Amino acid sequence: MRSAGRDVLSLALMDARNHTLHLFSQYQKALEAVNFSMPLMPEINPPLWELGHIGWFQEWWIGRNMQRAMGTRLSSPHTRLASIEPNADLWWDSSHVAHDTRWALPLPGADNIRAYLLDTLESTLELLEKAGDDDDALYFYRLCLFHEDMHAEALAYTAQTLGLPLDPALQAVFTPPAMAGREPVLVPATVWQLGSPAGAGSGFVFDNEKNQHPVQVPEFEIDAQPVTWAQFVEFVDDGGYDSPEWWHPEGWQWLQKLAEGEGRRGPRYVDQIGVASGAVMQTRFGVPRRMSGNQSAMHMSWWEADAWCRWAGRRLPSEVEWEVAAHTAVRRGFRWGDVWEWMGTTFRPYPGFSPDPYAEYSQPWFETHKVLRGASFATRARMKNPKYRNFYLPGRDDIFCGFRSCSL
Repeated sequence: MRSAGRDVLSLALMDARNHTLHLFSQYQKALEAVNFSMPLMPEINPPLWELGHIGWFQEWWIGRNMQRAMGTRLSSPHTRLASIEPNADLWWDSSHVAHDTRWALPLPGADNIRAYLLDTLESTLELLEKAGDDDDALYFYRLCLFHEDMHAEALAYTAQTLGLPLDPALQAVFTPPAMAGREPVLVPATVWQLGSPAGAGSGFVFDNEKNQHPVQVPEFEIDAQPVTWAQFVEFVDDGGYDSPEWWHPEGWQWLQKLAEGEGRRGPRYVDQIGVASGAVMQTRFGVPRRMSGNQSAMHMSWWEADAWCRWAGRRLPSEVEWEVAAHTAVRRGFRWGDVWEWMGTTFRPYPGFSPDPYAEYSQPWFETHKVLRGASFATRARMKNPKYRNFYLPGRDDIFCGFRSCSL
């Protein structure tokens, strides 16, 4: 999909919008009667704002962007056309509308925002028909497609955070599958080209994947799949949440704040851990469900992942180790794509980094965020790429995240 032409992109953009609206319909069923009222929470956005922002982003970079055919060569700043919604920039420009103010905005109703999304998509598809075939001409169409897919996943984990019930079909899709246990994989030493190649004919590349560069990688052993609930329960049983020696000092402080505020002594959304049986009850979209011991342990912060690894005498993988394994060890049992996986590495630019036109995507978050690799069950298939770098603050545990480990 990163190299998709106009016809495939047109279908994908329609599919993304249909998926967005289908997910939003779950919010309408649960929240429309209370005018989408919900508490201000630091990790998520109000659903009406999230929906409008998706349309605004597409209009900003395509419909209103007179230099859209220039791709990453776009000059900044430059004059844009007016929006079809006069207040669009005041409501949905994420670079200038602070997170906490989004709850107090006089946003239009759901029907009006849906109409705005339909109008912006129609404009996008008309412009796409006239676009060129090269990577520059299609760059912003691909960017907006992937941006919408990211926000669709955000709508999914926001529903989990709010405890919203989902249609049975979505509930089934948004459940991590059970896995057959496999032994760790030994990966031989190599020189790996970390990152994605960029340039003419390379297709779409996120700016934080550039520039591709060689890295010397010693031999390493890595788990064939993410850590399971059965493995994580042993850590809980051994007093892992009460033993500061396993925790990074900042992680221990994070845990103590949660213990004081929520009384938590386990992963997020977990209501019960049966130490003897290994059973885990975790609330999934408002419904307590028994999680299988061979499912990926999920809704773990980086601090919890790091603490488990210290307790187990292992460590989190580096980005380059994970990337090598994802490319070379799949036939030997390396499984990824069920949950996002925390890396041991901090989110930093690769050598020679320069921001792309959407400069707020990566650059503001370097040095403070941790990297996650892979994908989750809520990630659209076209987004899944072993080069993709996701990134969140180490305390985030609302996303569909887990981890795997490497030998010391």
